[in-house]
Order: sequence, then structure tokens, then C-alpha cells
Amino acid sequence: MKHIVLLLVCAISLAACAPISQRPADGTRAQIGVLETTDLHSNVMSYDYYKLAEDDSLGLERAATLIRQARTEFANTLLFDAGDTIQGTALADYQALVKKPACDQELAIYKAMDTLHYDAGTIGNHEFNYGLPFLSQVTGTAFDASGVPVEHCKGPDYPLVLANVFSAQTGKPLYAPWRILTRTIRVHAPDGSEREATIRVGVVGFTPPPILNWDKRNLEGKVTVMGVVEAARKYVPEVRKAGADIVVAIVHGGINTAPYTPEMENADWYLAQVPGIDVMLTGHSHQIFPDPGNAKSHYAHMPDVDNERGFVNGVPTVMGDFFGKAIGVIDLHLVHTNGRWQVDRGATHSEVRLVEPRGKSAVEPDEGIAQIVAPEHAATIAYVKTPIGRSDFAMTTYFVAAGDTSALTLVSTAQRDYVQKYIRANLPQYRDVPVLSAAAPFKAGFGGPNDYTDVPAGPLAINNAADLYLYPNTLTAVKITGAGVKAWLEKSAQWFNRIDPAKKEPQELINRRYPTYNFDVLQADSSGGALTYTIDVTRPVGERIVDLRYAGQPLNPETPFIVVTNNYRASGGGGFPGLDGSNVVLFAPDANRDVLIDYVRAAREITRKDFGAMRNWHFAKVKTAGPVIFTSAAGKLDIAHDDGIDNVALVKDNGDGTAVYAVDLSK
Repeated sequence: MKHIVLLLVCAISLAACAPISQRPADGTRAQIGVLETTDLHSNVMSYDYYKLAEDDSLGLERAATLIRQARTEFANTLLFDAGDTIQGTALADYQALVKKPACDQELAIYKAMDTLHYDAGTIGNHEFNYGLPFLSQVTGTAFDASGVPVEHCKGPDYPLVLANVFSAQTGKPLYAPWRILTRTIRVHAPDGSEREATIRVGVVGFTPPPILNWDKRNLEGKVTVMGVVEAARKYVPEVRKAGADIVVAIVHGGINTAPYTPEMENADWYLAQVPGIDVMLTGHSHQIFPDPGNAKSHYAHMPDVDNERGFVNGVPTVMGDFFGKAIGVIDLHLVHTNGRWQVDRGATHSEVRLVEPRGKSAVEPDEGIAQIVAPEHAATIAYVKTPIGRSDFAMTTYFVAAGDTSALTLVSTAQRDYVQKYIRANLPQYRDVPVLSAAAPFKAGFGGPNDYTDVPAGPLAINNAADLYLYPNTLTAVKITGAGVKAWLEKSAQWFNRIDPAKKEPQELINRRYPTYNFDVLQADSSGGALTYTIDVTRPVGERIVDLRYAGQPLNPETPFIVVTNNYRASGGGGFPGLDGSNVVLFAPDANRDVLIDYVRAAREITRKDFGAMRNWHFAKVKTAGPVIFTSAAGKLDIAHDDGIDNVALVKDNGDGTAVYAVDLSK
């Protein structure tokens, strides 16, 4: 009779039916290397398509080497991906926007990942950037959602889980909220002998709830979103009930101790408190966790966060950087107690392994990956070399923190020109409203000495436009007042630390925790009335924008303006005041980058006189007792001087591709 009952249980849940001979005795111990990649952003190769140059510091082809090494180190391994996988490079854009794979073909990034035999993954916010039809096709998942054709196409070989995004049409999850992976592992019995046992690993996936704002154009009316904690409370008990021995949360989100809301972007600190989660794999923040010994780490002083061994509220956690620069590794120790597997927290720890360890050479790439994506890689390079114009000056972001707008003005001008023409043709009610344009430095050193926009003087091609405008955002315009303009700029000015003029010790100018893509510079058409302003970094946040003028006159808080930006910012991305999607006057069908490309093609000649001389903001002049410093790429001081930034001096070369510069705020 017992065997009949067991067979009936097995018929209901195969995952719950490990062979009796493989069920471990209490006291049995197991060690599993839980490996993670996150925020790969389609960096398959160690290559920068914007600079058309090799970059040894990143790429799945090098992370793959670390993965293979870890598999030789651990008797048991599991490999997961935490999202933002299919977007982020010219390769990704080429496959999504220029030459989409056929239904029976895989994306290059998934082909590469399949060679590494991932166990599971989740969906990041950037997966939605190309729209639901594309996402449905390339992930091999037929969405039952409005406007999405029902196709059964080739996706990755590993399962994707996502517990907090649902079809607005049916109320059902877009992806399976969870899966149970049944794996045979090597364990040590209480008598010390090694043997095999079966373990059932539950995986649950989560993405940031603000996707509804960030990708409103793609998602509005098509999907609904649940808070991360609410989704976990709904589905973690389900996966436990279905027979999971341990539960791994794969969450595309970071760690934040701010008060929780269901819309919270980085909710992992709270997610770790949901009963039943044993392991947490995180991402989205493009950071390293744990980062032992780094007192400046964002996580070093968070309550109930162990930045040395990698625990969040007692749950072993890892965040493996971004762009394939590293892998996350959790050395997970389990002990079988009271008939079930439990985490041995005393023996468990997490770490991040870099493909280019500090002070050492990068690991060698996995040659098999280069071979499998060679056609797509070559086609992307050919595509981005397509000529579009010429510039007589370099456009860079090395000194954007000191006021250099050489890499922003062309973007702003192209965006503003597009909207002004559109208004004249289609929105006559706004014909007399001044148009401003916002542009930010997407690449300004966050990812290291190579992470800067650098478009040299000479021929311009598509890769240069992609360097100037990194993301596949769509152009959007909002209507605000002069007061809203000031609030926008005050938010941007949070990129700077508050400087104490009396302090003799060196002071860091840049707040490294503030994303560079949130440093919006607003510009106007100088022929119709320039927008100028001063940033006083000695003042507290919210009080830094002084002498704000339009057409030479103090800006009237009541004056209406149209500001051109992108769908991310206009829909609330970055948390800018007054921007929540309610004041949009134009959702353009065109991507910001395509607008830029078309503008350069029409203009042909981009000159410093027309596009490189507009420096419309300055620091308030103040004499400081000690130096005010910032870090940028080494050997670039001449670029600052060429662009009229004459108050910057070299302090020291760090010997790692970066250098420390000082900015004299009194000049």
C-alpha cells in the first residue's frame, strides 16, 4: 500500500519523487558552488563596438573561463543569470532593430550561454526595451498578451522564471513564476563516505516593478506588475509545497534599506526577509556584493548586511558586477537535518570573481564562444562602420563633471530640432512654447577607465552615434514650468558632493553612488534664447542651482517649457520631480539614437563652432582651502584644455588607466 501511495504522489509531482535510495540521512553534508552572471547586457565578446576595439575587462567569453574554473573547484555547481541579458550593446541593437533572428534562430547571447549550460535565469527590466513581441520570440515564450502574436520560437535552452509580471489580458504570469530543478549531487554521509543524493532546487524570479513606467510605451495596457515582496509571499510557499529542498531567488534588483513600497526598484533587503528563501542572486545595480575590505562600498554600513561574507538579513547573497566583468560565487554549504536540507550559514560565504582582477592580467577568453557568435559579431562590426558624417572636433565625457558638454550638445540639438519640427507640423498649440533639450553622459567612468564616450575628430559612423547615445530609448517630450526646470536641474546636481570651502583635505567632487545617466544637462537653442545656470556645490542638495536664466533674463517660475528627453526619464525613471508620465506631450515613434543619426546625416559637417562651444553651465566661483578632486581616464588633460576647460589640473596618474584631477572652483 505504501508503494501505491508513493506512486500516486509521484504522478502528481514528479519533482517530489527522488529515489528512496538517494534520500540522505541526517547529518549528511553537501557543498554547492552557486554561480551567477548578471547584467551581461549582450556583452558576449570582450569587445567595444563603439570604439571598435578589444576590451579585456569584460565579456561573457571571459566570464565563461571563470565559470569553467569554478566547475573544477566545486564537486557540485549550479549556474544562473539574473537578467538584463539581451540589451546593451550594438550587437543587441543590430539583432533587435536591424536584422532580427528568424523564429528558429537564437540570439547570439543565448547561443553563447547555452554552451555553458545555465540552469535557469530571470528577466531584467531592459529585456522589455525592444517590446513584448520581440521578447516573446527570442525567449521562446508564447505570451498570452494583447498585441503579441502567439509563436513558439527558439529561446535559450535554460528555463526563465518571473514571478511578478502578468498579462493584463488574462491575469496569468508572462513566464513560469518558479521551477523546480532536480539535480543529482555528490554529498558526504555522516560516516564520511562520499555518495550521490538528489536535491530539488526551487528557483523564483523577479524584476523591478518600475518597468511599467520605464517602458510605458511597450507595456501600458499589456502587463501588470506585482511588488517583489508580495510576489515572493505568493509564490515561495507554492514552490516549497511542491517539494523544493532549497529556494533560490533570482532577482533583478539591488539592496536598499529605504522604506518598502510595492513599487520599490531595489527591494532585496526586504525580499531576504520572506520566509523560505535560502539563497539570493541579485543584480540591476551594476555593483559588486560582497566587497570585503572596501569601507567605501555602498553595502559596508547597511544594517543586517554582511559585506565581508555576503549575507543580507541572514540569507547568502551575491551580485556579480555587470557586462561580464565578473561572476558571483556562493560557496553554499548544506546539512541534512530533521529530514530536510538546511543552509549551514557558518560555513557558507559569497564572493565576486573578476575577469580582470585588480593589478593582474585578464583571464583568457573561452575560444568556443567566439566561434559560435562569429557571424553576428562580424555583421555588427560591419553595420556600425556605416558612415553618417564628419566632425572637426572630439566629443568626449572625460571632463563632463567639470562642465565639458562636447558629447552632449549634438545630442541635445538633434532632439530639439526633431521636436521643434514636429510641433510646427502637428502641435500648433505649442508653437510659441520654448523647447529645451536634456542629455546626460551615459558613460562617464562608472565602469572603469574605458567607460567614457570618446568620439574622435574625423569621419562619423553609426558606432559613434551609439557611443554618444548608448540606450535604445524613444524620444519623448514633456511640458513643464520654469519651476519644473529648476527642480529638474536640482535633481541633476545631486551628482556632486557638497564641498566645504574651509576644508584643507582633498574633497571628492563626484558622488559615486549617483548614476551618471541622471546628470541631465538642459540646453536651449542659443539663437532663440539660451538657458544658462550656475551650480553652487557648497550649498546643500536642492539649493544648488543659482542664476538660472533664459534668454538672458532670470527664469520665471511660471513660464511654460517643452523639454525633450527619453521615455525612461519622462515616465519617472531616475525619480526626477514632476516627471511621472502625466505631462507628456509627445511619445515619438523614433529612438533618440535614430534621431541623432538622421540629424548628423542631414548636417553632414559637425563643427566645434556650432556644436562644441556651448558651455551653458558653470560652477559658482569659490576659493577652497584644499583641492577639489575627481577621477577620470589618464592622459586626457589636453582634451579638457581643447574644450575650454582651463581650470582642471592633473594631480596624479593612478597607473591603472585612471588619473586624479583637481578642479579650481575659483576660476
